[in-house]
Amino acid sequence: MTLCRMCKNEDLRLFLDLGATAPADEFLTADELAAPQAAYPLQVMSCGGCGLVQLGHVVDPEILYRKNYPYEASVTRAGRRHWDEFAATACAMMGLGSDDLVVDFGSNVGVLLEMFANRGTRVLGIDPAPNIVAIANERGVETLCGFFNAKTADAALALKGQAKVITATNVFAHIDDLDEVMAAVDSLLTPDGAFMVEAPSLANLVRHLEYDTIYHEHLSYISVKPLVAFLARFGMHIFDIHEKDIHGGSIRIFIRRDGAPGPETTDAVARHLEIEDKEGVYDMARLAHFAEDVAENRRLLRELICGLKDQGKHLVGVSAPAKGMTLLNYCGLGKDVLDFVTEKSQLKIGKFTPGQHIPVRPDAALIEERPDYALLLAWNFAEEIMGNLSDYVATGGKFIIPIPTPRIV
Repeated sequence: MTLCRMCKNEDLRLFLDLGATAPADEFLTADELAAPQAAYPLQVMSCGGCGLVQLGHVVDPEILYRKNYPYEASVTRAGRRHWDEFAATACAMMGLGSDDLVVDFGSNVGVLLEMFANRGTRVLGIDPAPNIVAIANERGVETLCGFFNAKTADAALALKGQAKVITATNVFAHIDDLDEVMAAVDSLLTPDGAFMVEAPSLANLVRHLEYDTIYHEHLSYISVKPLVAFLARFGMHIFDIHEKDIHGGSIRIFIRRDGAPGPETTDAVARHLEIEDKEGVYDMARLAHFAEDVAENRRLLRELICGLKDQGKHLVGVSAPAKGMTLLNYCGLGKDVLDFVTEKSQLKIGKFTPGQHIPVRPDAALIEERPDYALLLAWNFAEEIMGNLSDYVATGGKFIIPIPTPRIV
């Protein structure tokens, strides 16, 4: 990539290189292990123009999403509570009723839309993964299969009419051609509607050393300053921002057309610009220091885990989120130190992790095998996961939480 995704500036400055890794959601079957798995550069750049932090290499989305995509949204109770709160907030903010349509793109199995439907709105999902779309439709959440663009926006318009609310949760940052997305939003959104984007925030990523949230699906790392300038090109602006704890700290951004009626614009933009300046997310010296801290985290985590292994301890991984695959591959933690990784998702159990090829087993394997330590890869849901696995703790098992500083709990 040679131009900034938002402002088209050529001044892209590399500050973090996590090496070449396999796509974080490309779990393999046993039959696929013999063939070499493609790896792509995972290099992070900062735009000298608008400040957007973004990946320098774009993997073809057909590779990332169209073949047995293994991510199912909100398998945790905390996740479902989060999406329910999102729907409640949006319905109250926009005064949604039974005639209003909510369109969610990158809608996955339809958990968020289910929460809107429970509140009486009409809903429609759009998602590019055929296997995930099939699950959504089986669940009763009407979903079109395709990437969000002019074609799918036109299909949604023909099927349902314009949307009062369009949501994009953990997907806006996944898209390379954001100009195309905004054109599709413009055509599909009612004149008084709202576009609601939720994504992990760059400020939290830098503050809490959440480098494992960097992987090929996440092309952009959202912050407010570049987004304000980007939206202005399309006659839109941010009217509110809510901070959320999910995924290590996310921001929910509420967007509408300039001059459109609706809820009062808050001071959230100014407040978040101050936070970003305080964290130094546009300062190359601060970002260079962040990269040094990432390397130090790798050293400390390898030292801890390899030290335990040298003592004859039995170690495994718990949960296999995409972020965990970045951590395993960057830190070089493979089958030599982790015997297996456990999961709740049936889409991953029985397969092997991308890059390191660690077998994925059900959570019950923790009780069957009784490992001494379990590396908790979905650390953002640590409290719930550890609570669910209390039987493992009762057998004497301990957890290792890797971010921001490796520690045993």
